[in-house]
Amino acid sequence: MSDQESIQIYHNPRCSKSRQTLQLLRDQGIEPEIIEYLKAPPTAAELKTVLQKLGMRPRELLRKQEKEYKLGGMADDTLSDDELIELMVKYPKVIERPIVIKGQHAALGRPPEHVLDILS
Repeated sequence: MSDQESIQIYHNPRCSKSRQTLQLLRDQGIEPEIIEYLKAPPTAAELKTVLQKLGMRPRELLRKQEKEYKLGGMADDTLSDDELIELMVKYPKVIERPIVIKGQHAALGRPPEHVLDILS
């Protein structure tokens, strides 16, 4: 399944880095499954899997400048990973983007070139 392994991108079309990453994938001849996570937020289980593939903790994947970050009280450093994940599901706008997933690997497209590491 090596070259034909499906590739997904957690994408926000309004985000320039997300658009650049999608274009980078297409320039590599890859047409990924596009997951518009603001329209169809991931479940807590899906988010846990993504975080595991990224090798990140929930707090590392938060967009701290979003108003929902304050609204959800996510600055509280006593929140557990599970509590943060539940808030990320409730307020998907705080999830850093874009995230590209290939098999058991994932990369955050900041900068977009980071995703090239998981494609080979």
